[in-house]
Amino acid sequence: MKKTKKKQRQEMLNLRSQLNREDIIDKSNKIKVKLFNLAEFKAAKTIMFFISFKNEVKTEAMIKEALKLGKRVVVPITNLKENKLELSELKDYDRELIRGSYGILEPKKEYRRLVNFPEVNLVICPGLAFDKDGNRLGYGGGYYDRLLSQDLTINRVAICFDFQIIEQVVVDEYDIKMNKILSNIREIICND
Repeated sequence: MKKTKKKQRQEMLNLRSQLNREDIIDKSNKIKVKLFNLAEFKAAKTIMFFISFKNEVKTEAMIKEALKLGKRVVVPITNLKENKLELSELKDYDRELIRGSYGILEPKKEYRRLVNFPEVNLVICPGLAFDKDGNRLGYGGGYYDRLLSQDLTINRVAICFDFQIIEQVVVDEYDIKMNKILSNIREIICND
């Protein structure tokens, strides 16, 4: 029987919920080292990070370090009315964020500095599961696929825990593939 996206999502959420805090931080730090050593990361002037939520790879330390390195950091704001992600430049992680849509941190109204997607050089993508072909299983809202489809020349690097790399992700025609996947154990270059 063919797996559905819904079933794959539930399986991955269940697996991820079994991680403890120390495990998450340890694995996230290993991913951070790999990410910061990537040529694409070093070359990028403007980087879009997701702000981690629940048991995702922790991005707080990555964002703070990128800012220290002089990178321009952009984070998503969920626009529920228009069903899309808007991008805002973040300058101070500790001061500028507040819980927004879905309980995810996003810039407070007074710190929103909107950025157009084509200004971004590198997108750090979240997801529930990935496969070696670069397919990504998101959370089901389609927000990232809609954003990424605006400009397919922008580098897309997924970060995840190694168990999130599976044999085959269930895909639809509108799903956007990743260029690279970084886990705490390996780096996968995805071929089209």
